[in-house]
Amino acid sequence: MKVALITGITGQDGAYLAQLLLGKGYQVHGLVRRSASADVIGTRLKWLGIENDVQLHDGNLTDLSSLIRIIDTVKPDELYNLGAQSFVKSSWQQPLLTGQVTGISVTNVLEALRIVSPKTRFYQASTSEMFGLIQAERQSEKTPFYPRSPYGVAKLYGHWMTVNYRESFNLHASSGILFNHESPLRGIEFVTRKITHSVARIKLGLQDKLALGNMDATRDWGHARDYVEAMWLMLQQETPDDYVIATGRTVSVRSFCKLAFEAVGLKMEDHVYIDPQFFRPAEVEVLLGDPSKAKAKLGWEARTTLEQLVVEMIEADMKRAKDGVTL
Repeated sequence: MKVALITGITGQDGAYLAQLLLGKGYQVHGLVRRSASADVIGTRLKWLGIENDVQLHDGNLTDLSSLIRIIDTVKPDELYNLGAQSFVKSSWQQPLLTGQVTGISVTNVLEALRIVSPKTRFYQASTSEMFGLIQAERQSEKTPFYPRSPYGVAKLYGHWMTVNYRESFNLHASSGILFNHESPLRGIEFVTRKITHSVARIKLGLQDKLALGNMDATRDWGHARDYVEAMWLMLQQETPDDYVIATGRTVSVRSFCKLAFEAVGLKMEDHVYIDPQFFRPAEVEVLLGDPSKAKAKLGWEARTTLEQLVVEMIEADMKRAKDGVTL
């Protein structure tokens, strides 16, 4: 039985990855930052029905000693580093925290592996936000980076440290440069979930309006459930490498929003207004991934369409709103 350790296991990607690995017969462990609210810590794991199938360990990405202790205890074959301060907007209000948790902490994990378990295969969650002010129409592994937020800058540091430890210490360390990926488990602070949550409530008469920022920004949106499979595939390869994971299709926030309202038989124009407070200090206008390397080397491609994703998210939020449940 293979053993996996997931940082960020209580987040969207961590929960779906845990579900995938359990289905493949893994023993799954997760790092949990206990300063989070205890009553919501395992909400996503519970939603997937796997909260009793994973083993959680108290630790913190900013605490090297806890990482060494947990890795030495668990002795993972694979370690997936998904933990981060991952909300882009908050990174401008908390740039130092974002730098520590999203950037420096990657070095903490890599250093802990180098000291305690250098044979463990390592996955780093990189991001399309590193491309920022895009330098090519379609972004691939060879596209230069130009991050436009403290979050993107911190992720870029972690990305290059992963490359450096791979080349310096011969670690099996890979990075997945994941473009936007959503699901019913996405946090309410992200625009896609904010939209589907609000649309469900509007349909049920629980609210009337939805405030959004830049509706013309376009993103390459896929389903997190598909994307965690790509993470696993990277660590099954003989040689570690970096891969862009994307659908190859980009649409605007406006189009996503329109799809959500259409799914419940409403008109977006009747309920949406622009609020300047939701604009970013420096905007990433367009992201469009080129996943051809992942398809060629991993045999991976996105299976869930944007339309299917939106419907799944709307249906989940309708059920939660009716049941009075929050996520």
